[in-house]
Amino acid sequence: MGKEPTLKDRIAAVVALKHLSPSTHRAYVHWITRFVYFFNKKHPAEMGEDEVRLFLTHLAQHQTVTRSTQNQALNALVFLYREVLKKDLGTIGTYARATRPKKLPVVFTAEEARTVLKHLQRTNYLRAALMYGSGLRLMECVRLRVQDIDFKYHHIVVRDAKRERQRVTMLPRSLEGPLQEHLRKVRRVHLDDLRAGFGEAALPHALVRKYPHAGRMWGWQFAFPASQRSLDPATGKIRRHHVDESSVQRAVKEAIRKAGIVKAASCHTFRHSFATHLLENGHDIRTVQELLGHSDVRTTMIYTHVLNKNGVKVRSPLDEGTGQQDAAGLPVERGFRVEEEHIGGVWYKPKTVRVEGGNVRVIEFRNAVRERQQAL
Repeated sequence: MGKEPTLKDRIAAVVALKHLSPSTHRAYVHWITRFVYFFNKKHPAEMGEDEVRLFLTHLAQHQTVTRSTQNQALNALVFLYREVLKKDLGTIGTYARATRPKKLPVVFTAEEARTVLKHLQRTNYLRAALMYGSGLRLMECVRLRVQDIDFKYHHIVVRDAKRERQRVTMLPRSLEGPLQEHLRKVRRVHLDDLRAGFGEAALPHALVRKYPHAGRMWGWQFAFPASQRSLDPATGKIRRHHVDESSVQRAVKEAIRKAGIVKAASCHTFRHSFATHLLENGHDIRTVQELLGHSDVRTTMIYTHVLNKNGVKVRSPLDEGTGQQDAAGLPVERGFRVEEEHIGGVWYKPKTVRVEGGNVRVIEFRNAVRERQQAL
């Protein structure tokens, strides 16, 4: 008779079956281990909803974890009981919830984003520029395959996205030349690996069984490969994996420091800035939602925190009376007078004005909502 698999072996088998990411696997094992040790190494099969409730309460009251951390622990334990042990956890009931104040995303101004990019070199510049110009998450960026970048249609297919949802986002035209030059260098490295008897990239899920030689094809190679080959712990093969995300994080942190930016910014700030700047430029929120890959538009709406939307222009009371106007009392933008509008026999004065690409866009009139373009 074969040896009975351990709990960790059973967890690993279910993780592989459900195609969960390595980071999710590590997080689940971490919380399940903490749960077991909290109850003096008692096997989870001998425990249930009461112990789960006590553990979650302990995290909130004595460990002072954030709500997202507590939710991660809950998800790990639900996964353990529902998917691994096949045991109904029932209703956990009431437990102390971790409290965390709502935080708005940190966003670069357009000038700050460009300044940070100027302090990045070579491939780190390309990675950060893609995060800002295409709205990619860090892991989506480093996991890009060559075939995911479509220069003909000027877009990027994000296949290894959060919760395995695929989406299409834009490829900045200004990056196409540098990216093509970068990929030419990557291809030379790949050809050298093939000549040395390597050059096989890891394929997602069970694709390797269906296409056993696909991993050696150019299209499946990582667009940002590591500088050295390494051992793949899952298969025992020597491969060239994608670049370690921590090296990108360190480079971006250093660039932020050199740029003199004191915001609590990181790689993900580029993605926040991508969404915010698109909304500032007048793109509708549904389009931004699709580019970001959000399943719920309410997630995208957090980026409206820095915008004056819906025709409302909020001004500080300190600034009241200091706005530039002409002799007739009409607003002036960049030295141009915005005329009144004649609607239905009535003259209306503009209330909200924005300059877009050399045109004055009247968003709202004091007595009617209407849009028009007036060439400067």
